[in-house]
Amino acid sequence: MKRYIPNALTLLNLLCGSIAVVFAVTNNFTIAALFVFTGIFFDFFDGFAARKLGVQSPLGVQLDSLADMVTSGLVPGIIMYKLLSIAIDSPEIVALSAEWDNMLHGDDFRVSVVPFLGLLITLASAYRLAKFNLDEEQQSYFKGLPTPANTLLIISLPLIMEYQNNDVMNAVILNSRFLIGLTLLSCYLLNSSIKLFALKFKDWSFKANASRYVFMVLCVVLLIVLQFAAIPAIILLYIGMSLLDTVMPK
Repeated sequence: MKRYIPNALTLLNLLCGSIAVVFAVTNNFTIAALFVFTGIFFDFFDGFAARKLGVQSPLGVQLDSLADMVTSGLVPGIIMYKLLSIAIDSPEIVALSAEWDNMLHGDDFRVSVVPFLGLLITLASAYRLAKFNLDEEQQSYFKGLPTPANTLLIISLPLIMEYQNNDVMNAVILNSRFLIGLTLLSCYLLNSSIKLFALKFKDWSFKANASRYVFMVLCVVLLIVLQFAAIPAIILLYIGMSLLDTVMPK
């Protein structure tokens, strides 16, 4: 019976991601984010449960990536599509959109091509997950930004607008140049060769896990001070500390 527990957690991740897709499509980003957070929680604990119960399996590895493809691949792509749709419809940037936006016309619809660039995140996530399944080196570290971390970065944008409602932040987030640039950066980070430490503890000693402990403390401080705006800062901190960790003598 215990061998089914990790896979059940993975399927709960997939269920949460599927529900998040429904809410993201209908512009209900807060509830979508709630289900994404819950899905990522299950994603973290399915592997933990498999290791603790000694029931790791090739099936679990493949199922985990399929679930991540929805929760941490499709959802951020849809959210970026939605944000770009809002951005190019804003009066302030209509001129920018008109410069290079092609339009699709039909009998009952008129769809801008530009927002579909957001789905590049979904494609980059799929490519990353496929590579991850074939790479046996990524046990104690990651190559490139993990898909759940990238998803948190993307989904933080509508949450910042919703709950912090800062005019400067909103203007940046709803700038199409910024969103397209972030999309391309996201695709690069997902599939880069940058080594990032994994939050996996082989033991609880501070010496062996100094970077992880310091990172978690700083995350808590940033979340208290910056609220949802802390999430992009945390991703930058994660990348910066990982780069520093690779050059520091062991």
